[in-house]
Amino acid sequence: MGNSIKPHIQTAEKTGVCQLVKNGLNDFPRELLPLTQVLRTLDLSDNKISTLPGAIGNFSQLKHLIMNNNRISFLPEELGKLKKLETLSMNNNHILTFPSSISDLINLRSVYFSGNCLTDFPVVFCNLRHLELLDLSQNKISQVPEIVKNLHVTELNINQNQISLLSEAIADCPRLKVLRVEENCLPLSAVSGRILTDSQISLLAVDGNLFEMKEFHGLEGYEKYMERYTATKKKMY
Repeated sequence: MGNSIKPHIQTAEKTGVCQLVKNGLNDFPRELLPLTQVLRTLDLSDNKISTLPGAIGNFSQLKHLIMNNNRISFLPEELGKLKKLETLSMNNNHILTFPSSISDLINLRSVYFSGNCLTDFPVVFCNLRHLELLDLSQNKISQVPEIVKNLHVTELNINQNQISLLSEAIADCPRLKVLRVEENCLPLSAVSGRILTDSQISLLAVDGNLFEMKEFHGLEGYEKYMERYTATKKKMY
């Protein structure tokens, strides 16, 4: 393995970017450890890595950490030391929970955790003021709690979970424009009128739940929601 990744390490020393995608890696490469003050982007996607070491916290310049399609089930507390991190992408791993230190990632903007093993909504992402996108699709989350009102994202994707309860407090999210909650277990009663009338949500995707779309269209407040939806569409074109 050492020889096969050596050219990538040499390039990373000069550019601050290291892409070791589809390299058959079983472990986090120790060859990266001398680059803790250099790396800005690290992509280890499509490997067989099962553990992210605590040493990840030493990569103080890291802005983008991408480890999609691995076998990671645990994230170390040291991850919270990455104060410059803007992108965290761990799609299609085996992650069940998050360390509390995630709430220290003050510059985080985009988070991708689709296709993991989450059963609880990760409240550690609340109060992160620069977070714009949170993708939690294809997990096993069953409810979205009231604390979601402290989420500052503009887009929340919770498609393809097992959500049957959606707190109306989501209407209080200060910046939420796009809410994707397709293919869940929501009854019509879970779509609160406040979400339709009092939120800033201009795209509410709810196909594939326990009601027909014509029932959704008949909800009180739907017309007010459509006003926001139409206004947003006009700005796009």
